[in-house]
Amino acid sequence: MSPPLFRLSDVEAVDLAKAPHRISTGVGYFDHMIDQLNSHAQVGVSVTAVRAEADGPADLSDPNRHREPAIDQASLMAEVGAALGERIGALVRSRGLASGRTSRFCCPLDEALVECVLTVPPEDLTTGLALECFALEPYGIFPTPGGRTRIGAMVPQHLEFFFASLAGSMGLILSIRKVRGDNGHHVVESAFKAFSRALRNLLDGTTTSGDGGEGYDAQWGMPSPSRSMGLEMARAASLSRKTKETSIDVDLKLDGMEAGISVSTGLPTLDKFFTVLANEAEISLGVKCSGDTWVDDHHTAEDVAIAVGQCLNKALGTKAGLNRMWCARGDREGSVVEVTVDLSNRPCLTSDLALATNKGMEEYMCKGACALTVEMFDHVVDSLVSQGQMTVHIVQIRETDAVFDTSLAAAMAFGRALKFCCAVDPRRAGKTASSKGTLSV
Repeated sequence: MSPPLFRLSDVEAVDLAKAPHRISTGVGYFDHMIDQLNSHAQVGVSVTAVRAEADGPADLSDPNRHREPAIDQASLMAEVGAALGERIGALVRSRGLASGRTSRFCCPLDEALVECVLTVPPEDLTTGLALECFALEPYGIFPTPGGRTRIGAMVPQHLEFFFASLAGSMGLILSIRKVRGDNGHHVVESAFKAFSRALRNLLDGTTTSGDGGEGYDAQWGMPSPSRSMGLEMARAASLSRKTKETSIDVDLKLDGMEAGISVSTGLPTLDKFFTVLANEAEISLGVKCSGDTWVDDHHTAEDVAIAVGQCLNKALGTKAGLNRMWCARGDREGSVVEVTVDLSNRPCLTSDLALATNKGMEEYMCKGACALTVEMFDHVVDSLVSQGQMTVHIVQIRETDAVFDTSLAAAMAFGRALKFCCAVDPRRAGKTASSKGTLSV
């Protein structure tokens, strides 16, 4: 085995605490990505890397340090991945997780969605099988073809060496896959955040699947500090909105549905969508709208979605101390939809919902008087997302011929994800889940 090309020091991975040292590999964007573990896995990491032949320690005060990328980034990433993986693996092993235990997370950015799956392997699995899937290329669509070859000073094509070494040293099976994404910077960032969130859930014993995992009650369940703190905050907002086209009153409370759900908009399909969403999110929601439905459904549907989104955003305040991200699935009569939500303050909706059923011949969500038009359903979701200041990715997992079932599957998934996004994480002590430290800028 050839000697290491880099000398690593101050390698740390500390659970739920800040690492005592810095992250400094000499490649600025790579450092920024490793730092996502601090913000999203709540694992304090640090590592310093210098070339093995260098004299003395790295000069971390040199402002040009990150402008001189390592000559062999593939080796740098492999060595850093192996070193951090050993420390992270020790945290995982301390939990005594059973073989087959899996944690999955999808991370939504406004131009990317990446899925990460971590699995505790059988005892006889060799480390050579640790990186089960790595599929992030191309890194964006510019230039065409092939995407970006540099992000700052970092060569993204070498990231596979990092994740392969990381997985092997952690002793976990790792799959990391781009679901969609046209921006190379965000594809890589989404990958690191998805890994960080999947790792946090694995350490907590929670999952984004329907069963929640054995750690669910302690972390998010009814008797948990998270639930108690959320209720004590009495997060609520009301809004009255009147125009020449609609008159709307909305009352929203993040209270576990104690005040109940009552939605009356004059459009039964719209009522059902928001009722299902609020029920799954465990939000009390009162909506009363009198609109010009004799004109068409547009004004009522749009204005209700705007008002509900504004109330939700107001109730959540700065979003400091919240869990912020989650993904969930909904199933309605065979239509399966996954929704990933980030309370990002960066409004963006990306969706591939199968709304054009029967070769695009459907005009309404369902039959009957005052049914919502298909085109307005898409606009409702977009208005809710934009006014709620969220980043949302919607992925159609399984399709049927019933548009209304698809809409309700989306409502279920959206609400389930939103419930966990709004949850208070007491371990954050009121700090924002962001490497920036804020969502306001």
